[in-house]
Amino acid sequence: MANRIKQIVSHLSGTEMLAELWQDVPLAPPDSIFQLTAAYKADTFKDKVNLGVGAYRDDNNKPWILPVVKKATSILLNDETLDHEYLPITGLADFTNAAAKLILGADSPAIMEGRTVSVQTISGTGANHLGALFLSKFYKWNGPPRVYLSNPTWANHHAIFRNVGIEPVEYAYYDPKTIGLDFIGFIAALQDAPDRSVFLVHACAHNPTGVDPTQEQWKAIAKVIAAKKHYTFFDCAYQGFASGDLDKDAWAVRYFVEQGLPLLVCQSFAKNAGLYGERVGALHVVSTNEETASRVKSQLSVLQRSEISNPPSHGARLVSLILNDDELFEEWKRDIETMAGRIIEMRRELHRLLTEELKTPGNWDHIVNQIGMFSFTGISGSQSKELVEKGHIYLTGNGRISMAGLNSHNIAYFAEKLDAVVRGSLSSSG
Repeated sequence: MANRIKQIVSHLSGTEMLAELWQDVPLAPPDSIFQLTAAYKADTFKDKVNLGVGAYRDDNNKPWILPVVKKATSILLNDETLDHEYLPITGLADFTNAAAKLILGADSPAIMEGRTVSVQTISGTGANHLGALFLSKFYKWNGPPRVYLSNPTWANHHAIFRNVGIEPVEYAYYDPKTIGLDFIGFIAALQDAPDRSVFLVHACAHNPTGVDPTQEQWKAIAKVIAAKKHYTFFDCAYQGFASGDLDKDAWAVRYFVEQGLPLLVCQSFAKNAGLYGERVGALHVVSTNEETASRVKSQLSVLQRSEISNPPSHGARLVSLILNDDELFEEWKRDIETMAGRIIEMRRELHRLLTEELKTPGNWDHIVNQIGMFSFTGISGSQSKELVEKGHIYLTGNGRISMAGLNSHNIAYFAEKLDAVVRGSLSSSG
C-alpha cells in the first residue's frame, strides 16, 4: 500500500501535474494607457508632456482635489453617527436616488412614475459591466448577442461585453476626413442593423474623439432608434465635465426618456467629482412600468450579490452629501465650471497657436469644435509615435490627446512639436 501511495505521489509530481498548472497561459499585452504613463514617468526629459491619461490636471500639472470634496470629506470625518457596516446590495439609496435625478432630471417621468431602477456600481466601468451582464442574461436578442459600439470607442467597452458573451460590432461614428461626426454613416448603421439591436452611445464628450452629435442630430438618431425598436445603452462618464453645464450634458439621455425609448444609463463620478480612486458610479435602468422595474431590480441585486456583494460606502457618501445639500451642490457646479473652463481655454489657445502663430498646415477648427477631456488631433499613427519618441510627448497611437494634460507651461512646446511633426521636420528633443 505504501509503495502504491509513493507511485501516486510520483505520478502527480511529474509532467501530468505540471500540465494542470498555468505554464501555458498566454502572456497578455500590457494596458496601453498605463504603459504610456509608465513610459512617461521613466522619461527624465525636463519638458516631457503626458497627454495620455484621462484624468484632470490643474495648470501646474497636478491632480486637483475639488474644494467641495474636501468640505464633504471633513463633514464625514466629523460625523459620529457613521459606521463601516455593509451598504445594501444595490448601494446607498440617498446616493442612487440623487444620482438618478442628476442624469435623468428631477422631474423625469421615469423617476416620478417609479420606472427607474438605480444600482450603485464600481464607477462607470462597473456600471457598464453590470448593464452588459444584465443584458446577457435577460435581453431577448434578435439573433446572436451583439452590441454595436462606435468606431472608435473607449477601449474597455470591447472587453467588457466580450467577457459576458456579447460580441461587439462597430458602427460608423468618426470621419477622419472631416475629423468630425460621420452622421450619415451612423444613421445608416442604425437603419441597417437588425430590429431590436443594442447600440452603445456616449451621452456627451465622446471618448476618445471629443465629437458629439448636435441636439438636432440626436433627435434624428432617436427617431431611427424608435422606428427600429433598438435598445440604447448610454455611457455617461463626463456629465458637467464636457460643457461645464450638468443639464446640457444630460440633454440626450433626457430626450430619449421623454420619447419613451427603452434604455439604460451608466454613470460615473470619477471625472466630474475628481473621485478617480473612490470608484463611484451608478447604473440606471428605465423600464416601462413600476412592476417591471421591481423585476429588474430583483435580478440586478442577484447579479451584484454574486460579484461584489455590496458596493463601497465612502465615495458614495461623499457624492450623496454633495448632491443632497444645496450649498455643496452649487459649489460643486462651480468646481465643474473651473475644470471644464480650463480645458476649453486650452482648446482655444492650442487652436490660436496652430492657426495664428505657427500657421500649421491644415484646418485645426476641430480642436475647438470637439468637446470634453479628449481630442482627436487628426495626425497619423506614425506621427503620434514620432511625437512620443522624438518629442517626449506621450499620447495614444491614434492621435488622441487628453486636453487636461495641457497647461500654460507646456502648451507652446506641444504646439511647436505638433507643428513640426505635421511639417515632417520633428527632430529629437534631447
